[in-house]
Amino acid sequence: MTDREKKHLVTEAQEYVTQTIGGVGDVGGAIVDATSNVVTHALQGTRATGAELRNLVTDTIVGTIRGVALVGGEVESAAGSIMVGALRGAKQVGQTGVDAVLATSAALVKGSADVGADAGRTAKSAVEGAIKGARDVGVTAEQAASAAASGALIGAGEISATAVDQVRNVVTKTISGIKVIITEPLRSQDSGRRMKAG
Repeated sequence: MTDREKKHLVTEAQEYVTQTIGGVGDVGGAIVDATSNVVTHALQGTRATGAELRNLVTDTIVGTIRGVALVGGEVESAAGSIMVGALRGAKQVGQTGVDAVLATSAALVKGSADVGADAGRTAKSAVEGAIKGARDVGVTAEQAASAAASGALIGAGEISATAVDQVRNVVTKTISGIKVIITEPLRSQDSGRRMKAG
């Protein structure tokens, strides 16, 4: 994907979300619907997998976050609705499983930093959304929570060591009645990343 295509996808998502949620009563529901439509549109007809798929999801989520911020929405609390919408959109085009949750969560945390949102609160909201949307992508609530927490740490790792600490403090607790467990491979990558930073 070229820089021009990437910029177009971010802008398209931002404009669609801004138009859809501006002035509606049920902002949370509108965000879910808008995100689902944007993700479906972005992924439809693509054969992207792996890193290319993650990049498409990231660009779409970044545009969605910017749209929420532009209409004065609180990005941190909207992250849960964005997660639910992204998972529904991914399901529409046959993308399911923990990869969809992980990629969306990483994009939410990283994208929230671009608009000055709190990484820890965004991560918690993303995990809550993943738990709600778990069935949409064919995973258990526990698997979704773990994948969202892992993704949030990956996203935070692309921001700063401080963001990693903020996210870890939030996502290693019980969220929505689910004890969140970070997968071991991520723990070792995370600690290696922190040693380099320190």
